Amino acid sequence: MKEYSYDKLLNIHTNEKGTPNQLGHYYPYEPTPYEALEALFEQYELESSDHVVDFGCGLGRLNFFIHYFYQASVVGVEMNEISYRKALQNQKQYAKKIKKPIQRVEFKCCRAEDYGITEKDNRFYFFNPFSIHIFQRIINRILRSVEESPREVDIILYYPSEDYIYYMDNQSVFRLDKEIVVPGYFEKNPNERFLIYRLNI
Repeated sequence: MKEYSYDKLLNIHTNEKGTPNQLGHYYPYEPTPYEALEALFEQYELESSDHVVDFGCGLGRLNFFIHYFYQASVVGVEMNEISYRKALQNQKQYAKKIKKPIQRVEFKCCRAEDYGITEKDNRFYFFNPFSIHIFQRIINRILRSVEESPREVDIILYYPSEDYIYYMDNQSVFRLDKEIVVPGYFEKNPNERFLIYRLNI
């Protein structure tokens, strides 16, 4: 029910899954359930000054949710052109809802590893959008950006894969800051959780 209610509230259409692509390291888009987003932001504080990057954003659900409720800046990175165009259409519909220009929600149509991380980007969201090899490359790019522009950075993993967890726990400088389970889902599936990894400066 919440899938419909939130989409209606935000005047967007995000309740569909993506189609498989021909690049084996990238996985089809699947939106984060709204109930999971509720659980995340009940325990994870997001400021309007934050800059969130959503890798594999699909149709933009997370982007509009964050902008509407927390006024933070969000960049959605999506390599699938069909999903990207649908996200732009959602952006137009969302703008009609809030009745003002949207200056803090952007979409980039490119591979995740080609996205140019800016000095303002400080929160990075992943819902298993690609293989561990690409994930490692992006984490390294984030670290290079932090070296050039020191800042606190969070990596937010939803439904985290064992490969991602092992890498973050054993091969990265990030440290687990918080685990947030999704009530009603986690009891049936222990993957229904968020892991927040933080890099302090």
